[in-house]
Amino acid sequence: MVRMILSPINPSDLIPIHGAYKHRIQLPTIPGYEGVGVVEAVGSSVTTSLIGKRVLPLRGEGTWQQYVKTKANFAVPVPEEIDDETASQMYINPMTAWLVCTEELQLNSDDVLVVNACGSAIGHIFAQFTKVFGYKLIAVVRNDIHIEELLSLGAWAVIDTSKESLIPRVMEMTSGLGATAGIDSIGGQEGHDLIECIRPGGAVTIIGLLSGSQLNWSHIHEKHPNIRVKPYWLKRWIASVSDERWYESFSNLFDLVKKGYLIIQTPRIRVSLCEYKKGIGEAQQSGHIGKVILELSSSN
Repeated sequence: MVRMILSPINPSDLIPIHGAYKHRIQLPTIPGYEGVGVVEAVGSSVTTSLIGKRVLPLRGEGTWQQYVKTKANFAVPVPEEIDDETASQMYINPMTAWLVCTEELQLNSDDVLVVNACGSAIGHIFAQFTKVFGYKLIAVVRNDIHIEELLSLGAWAVIDTSKESLIPRVMEMTSGLGATAGIDSIGGQEGHDLIECIRPGGAVTIIGLLSGSQLNWSHIHEKHPNIRVKPYWLKRWIASVSDERWYESFSNLFDLVKKGYLIIQTPRIRVSLCEYKKGIGEAQQSGHIGKVILELSSSN
C-alpha cells in the first residue's frame, strides 16, 4: 500500500477523461498513470524493508488518489537524490523518450531527428537526449515561447511554423536529403507535414494525437512506401518487459538525472486533489511551461 504524495496531469490522463478509447476503460475508474508515494504497508510475502521508502507505484491502480495498491515488483524505488516533483514525472514522458531513442529508432550521432510539438515536456526531453545519443534535433514549435530554451538544452535548430514553412526549411538544413527520423505528437496535417520531411529509408514514430485528427494511413503507405511510420505504445512495452529490464530502464533514467543530463521541468502549478477540476482545466491550457501537479499528501 502506497500513500501518494504527488501525481502529474498528463495529456494521456485526459484522453480517457474525455471519453476517448472507451473500449479500454471500465467504469468506475480512477485516472493517473504515474506519481510518487511512500510505502505504508506490504503483503506477507514482501520484505518490510520497503516500508517508509519512496516509490513510483506503477502499472496498478490510478494514481490520482491518496492510497494506491500495486505489486511489489512494479513499484520502483526512488533514489534519495531525486526530489518528489521530479520523481512523480519520471515515467510517462522520460520512459517513452528513452525507449523511442534506444529501441524504436535506435538513434545515434549520424542521425537527424525532427520532432513536432517540441515545446511540450517530452519535446524538452528529446532536446536533452541529444547530449546522450548524439543525434541532431530539429525542434518544431508553433510559437517562439520555447525557442531559446530548446536551443540551450541541445536542439540543433528550432523551426517556428507560425513564421516559416516546415518542409522546405528541413530540406534546406539537410541539403535536400530530409531527416533520418521523426517523432509526431500531433497527427492530422502537421503529422503528414513531418512525414514529408523524412528521407527514404527513414522512420517516423507516432507518440501522440494532440490535434485529435488521425493520420491518413492509406495515403501514407501509398505515397511513402519507403518510410516506416508506426505508433508507439508504452503499454505494449510494459506488457512484455521483464522485471530486470523494468528496473534497469528506470536506473538509466535516474542516473541521467543525477548526472545532470536530464532535467525534468518544474511544475507550473500544484493543486490539491479536491481541486482536480481546476487542475484539469489548467492542464488543458496551451502555451505554458511545466506540468500541473496534484498534491495528494505531504512527503512526511
